[in-house]
Amino acid sequence: MTRVCLLFGGKSGEHEVSCRSAASVARHLDPARYELLLVGIDRDGVWHRQERGSFVREPYGERLEILPAGEPTVVVPGRGLAVGNSALPVDVVFPVLHGTFGEDGTVQGLLELADLPYVASGVLGSSLAMDKEKTKQVWREAGLPVVDFVVLRDSSSVSLRRVSRRFRFPVFVKPACAGSSVGITRVPSATALEDAVREAFRYDTKVIVEPAVNAREIECAVLGDQEPEAFPPGEIIPAHEFYSYEAKYVDPEGARLEIPAALPARVETQVRALAVQAFIQVEASGMARVDFFLEHRTNRLYLNEINTIPGFTNISMYPKLCEAAGTPYPALLDRLIELGLARHARRRGLRFAR
Repeated sequence: MTRVCLLFGGKSGEHEVSCRSAASVARHLDPARYELLLVGIDRDGVWHRQERGSFVREPYGERLEILPAGEPTVVVPGRGLAVGNSALPVDVVFPVLHGTFGEDGTVQGLLELADLPYVASGVLGSSLAMDKEKTKQVWREAGLPVVDFVVLRDSSSVSLRRVSRRFRFPVFVKPACAGSSVGITRVPSATALEDAVREAFRYDTKVIVEPAVNAREIECAVLGDQEPEAFPPGEIIPAHEFYSYEAKYVDPEGARLEIPAALPARVETQVRALAVQAFIQVEASGMARVDFFLEHRTNRLYLNEINTIPGFTNISMYPKLCEAAGTPYPALLDRLIELGLARHARRRGLRFAR
């Protein structure tokens, strides 16, 4: 039996989302194949082994509650996980962590040092995909279509004037390294720009500003490693002004998911091909959800962003897209664990010294 450590919670603004995703993953892992070890990371970043899962019912599903442990769980370089002087045998770690300190390469680096196999992208793929500026630069260099953008490193009047000179309003203001629409504001005019930029700087030291595109929101699931596969895409139809945090995770009527998206065959083929290229260019691995804009007026596709640990809640798009393509949730988890173990085995075959 494979012992899987489910790692969830974390210090990011997406802590609650992670706890909901983790509850869903825990419910769908086959108990005949896996022994489950739960490790919750509290909002201060302390790791707590959970002796048993504490599932809390909510209006929109379940979440795993993180209960304090007597001694924290620690990562021991070269040795794996431990509580005090006792090692915690683990075959593979499944990080169900969204955003900063979980999806950005930090935890992945810890797991590499501990010589632990883990699910999803490695250090480079995770850190690169988390940074919207760097991702867009890599995609643009590869000839992939992205919306124009400006990067701000402060909220000075000079920075704000750069935006007003460059773009017509409305614009979107986003933290460069955050997910789940945390800190994002749709700005209708220049008078609201300063407040939106200050809000984004609450979550990151770097802010992205982009023109709003009148477009359909298309999402595509990618699964695999050396030969990734993109599944037929879906469409998000928000009931809110845009696909906000509330629309994603709080309001059960916040958006309608169309799976598969009603797209001409030519456009679907283009979406899937671009999704695979976007995945490869950031050196992602295992899984990712690639998000697109399909502009109404021109029917032109733009890459928006890539999520290397997409939401796994009961209403999340990624597992729904995979299921619609013939890979149900439990089989998806099996495949992701297999991919993580295989990548680790390949890396262990490398030489790191002469």
